[in-house]
Amino acid sequence: MAQTPLIPVILCGGRGTRLWPLSRASYPKQYWSLAGKQEETLLQQTQLRLKGLEALGDPLLICHEDHRFIVAEQMRHIAVKPSAILLEPIGRNTAPAITVAALQATERGEDPLLLVLSADHVIHDPQEFRRVIEIGRISAEAGRLVTFGIIPISPETGYGYIEASEELSVSHTKGVDIVRFVEKPDIKTAKKFLEDGRFTWNSGIFLFKASTILNELRRLVPEVVNSCRMALEDDLLDLDFLRLEREAFENCPNVAIDVAVMEKTKLGTVLPLNAGWSDVGSWGALWDTGEKDKNGNVFRGRVINQDTKNSYIRSENRLVVTLGVEDLVVIETDDAVLVADRSKSQNVKNIVQKLEKDGSPEAKAHRKIYRPWGYYTGVVEDNRWQVKRIQVKPGASLSLQMHHHRAEHWVVVKGTALVEKDGDKQLVGENQSTYIPMGCKHRLSNPGRMPVELIEVQSGAYLGEDDIVRYEDCYGRIGHLSAN
Repeated sequence: MAQTPLIPVILCGGRGTRLWPLSRASYPKQYWSLAGKQEETLLQQTQLRLKGLEALGDPLLICHEDHRFIVAEQMRHIAVKPSAILLEPIGRNTAPAITVAALQATERGEDPLLLVLSADHVIHDPQEFRRVIEIGRISAEAGRLVTFGIIPISPETGYGYIEASEELSVSHTKGVDIVRFVEKPDIKTAKKFLEDGRFTWNSGIFLFKASTILNELRRLVPEVVNSCRMALEDDLLDLDFLRLEREAFENCPNVAIDVAVMEKTKLGTVLPLNAGWSDVGSWGALWDTGEKDKNGNVFRGRVINQDTKNSYIRSENRLVVTLGVEDLVVIETDDAVLVADRSKSQNVKNIVQKLEKDGSPEAKAHRKIYRPWGYYTGVVEDNRWQVKRIQVKPGASLSLQMHHHRAEHWVVVKGTALVEKDGDKQLVGENQSTYIPMGCKHRLSNPGRMPVELIEVQSGAYLGEDDIVRYEDCYGRIGHLSAN
């Protein structure tokens, strides 16, 4: 008898502010390579570790609309074609995200198993992870709502806990009824939980039949189901994406699946999981799970050290040198450097809040901004001018656009660009330049097989990215503001 299809539902929300300055709103932690020596991002690893599961279907991903091209590109790089990429106009927590996924998965009458995963988790033992997932199928097929509890190794106060009806054992893995969910405890309570074999960390990983979770959602939070159904009924097909209708989704209650369903249902089952799980919630957590040298250090990028111990040092661009330091986190990016006591690295979120309050651009975006056609990097700027480095992928094209308040000079430094200006087209090769006057309707394309790189010099009274009038765009961005 064929097994029920298993559909991964990958939740790509979250900003990861405790991993600033690398993780930011424009490019959160799930889209970075953070774990081990692999080049794959956390999102890509989330999908790749599922290979080998029986009856595995194409994934269904849910992300913020601003990240849609990042998600699509990262899936393309690992040769995975999602069954759908659902775009949230605003974050509404896990209950609405899971609801729209279940509704989408059952739209043609199917009733698959849904494996709900966060895109920003690390699993160091994928084989054990898959083994426990396969065991969870039995309970899920029987109509249970299965979650996976992480066997605690320390009295953590930063995680929620799940209390099971009996002691759990990784040597004899079986589903056990859930007694209750416990919010993040104090240290005294966490120590008691560690001694009691019935408590596990709440991983936020779930497995259930689509019909089972929808029935419980309708019973316990019908307003969530109604709002999500309306958002899906009025959704907009945007290239390879499904854009949820904004007003209906904004009216949906902001609630986690734990609170909406799992704390109230009588169908909850927990399975113990001991597969090297981490939610990489801070730089300290990355040090904990990272591969260390003989002095207890984790290094990424261009790093030279002497007499450095028990530290996490990461360079994205420039050389970082440490000398005679211990227990530090040092993170270098294109526009910010973090130096912190490793034990206090989780407090970085407070710095992000201050930056946001002050209106600092470093709070939300890097100088390097990714777009569906490639990326651009801010090099230098002043009041009435700025310089960018732009790279356009082979076969890609920026939108046909016009600016009211700025002119642009383009100097091609690599490849050959096709430039359109007020209907006239010309090829611009290496070491050649062109001028885009204010008010000119223009477009930049790459007709070749290699990336095109150019230097853009903007000048004018106003240089904001909202000074763009779009006429044509092959990425469906007419009416949706984004740079270039």
